[in-house]
Amino acid sequence: MNGITYEYFPKLFYWDRTLWETALALNENIKKESVFYPKRLTLYDEIYIGHTPVTRIRETIPIQKACVWNVDTGAGFKGPLTIMDIDTKQFWQSEPLPTLYPTEKGRN
Repeated sequence: MNGITYEYFPKLFYWDRTLWETALALNENIKKESVFYPKRLTLYDEIYIGHTPVTRIRETIPIQKACVWNVDTGAGFKGPLTIMDIDTKQFWQSEPLPTLYPTEKGRN
């Protein structure tokens, strides 16, 4: 809630999806200066996450909501593997998992 300096349980970084959920649920019309804007989304200019595939929201490319970029495009399941240049936001993707490995079931 207050940034990584105050995180006492580092393993929570792997499993806590509330940052992404907050960014997804945020009304885009709320200004950063508003008392209603989530403080945790004002601590950093950009935050990059994975471990929560964007395929859950029916996407297959990196998605930005507020200052949070989710670059997990579901390669562990049926999606492509994605890399992104964080300076330019240009990204490259592999073919989807079933195209590259037809007999691999992934985590499905």
